[in-house]
Amino acid sequence: MDNPNEGRVIRSTGSWYEVLTKDRHVWQGRLKGKFKLKGFKTTNPIAVGDQVRFTVEDTAARTAVITDILPRHNYIIRQSVHKAAFGHILAANLDQALLIATLTFPRTSLGFIDRFLVTAESFRIPTVLVFNKIDLLDGEAMGYQRALAAMYEGIGYPCLLTSVENGTGIEAFHQRLHEKITLLSGHSGVGKSSLVNRIAPQLRLRTAEVSTFANKGTHTTTFAEMFEIEPDTFLIDTPGIKELGLVDMNREDLSHYFPEMRQRLNQCRYHNCVHVHEPGCAVLDARAAGEIADSRYASYLSMLEGGDNRR
Repeated sequence: MDNPNEGRVIRSTGSWYEVLTKDRHVWQGRLKGKFKLKGFKTTNPIAVGDQVRFTVEDTAARTAVITDILPRHNYIIRQSVHKAAFGHILAANLDQALLIATLTFPRTSLGFIDRFLVTAESFRIPTVLVFNKIDLLDGEAMGYQRALAAMYEGIGYPCLLTSVENGTGIEAFHQRLHEKITLLSGHSGVGKSSLVNRIAPQLRLRTAEVSTFANKGTHTTTFAEMFEIEPDTFLIDTPGIKELGLVDMNREDLSHYFPEMRQRLNQCRYHNCVHVHEPGCAVLDARAAGEIADSRYASYLSMLEGGDNRR
């Protein structure tokens, strides 16, 4: 970003964007008129993490007009909550994503975890799973938690087990963020803000209690925002995601985004195998042999059928 009129979008409120320049100044940017990206049907043409060019409108007030979005090297998108045919870009230009999940209070379904992983895989974004609130788990639940983490690590997803209450895994969580641009995501109530406050208390992110009636969190983040928690270490906090609909994904391509299936695709008898009932299917054979977890295969079928395995 050598051009003084270039910067990175660090905050979006829908109509205004805060743009951080290399000289550490923050400009309030807005779009002039309609701004559409070719080939995109999204509710937000600009996302946090985007690098943009702008023209200065008022130097004293530090307001600007955004004129261009520089090419993205990646982004992650979810289905728009309000417009079914549109996507909503969560963030752009990421080094990694960390999905915060909890097995209780509230419970994150395996279907949601797998849907997030497939979305990240489709945009080539490395993902780490952070299972938080492990202090709430008893012996049996903790055994299940460790087995679950081992299953995901076995297919290539690093896992962290964390607890803000007793400090378990906090340093490992901190180290994962070092000198990276990281998207932090997960349901409301899983403890995203509490984890961040533990390693960067200066941010003072708002936290909220989980409702005991519905066992669901209340939203404390209403828009995506990027924080620099230490030099060259950026964290993008997103609103708690209730659903994560897959966008523009073909049935034939879906298995490519399951690493344990992808490595077996050239072993199937038929090149167009969708791994449901075809003879000579290497994926079905691997599942029968216990080499592909039943929960992962169930998630695959749900996505294949367009099911509502989102929560």
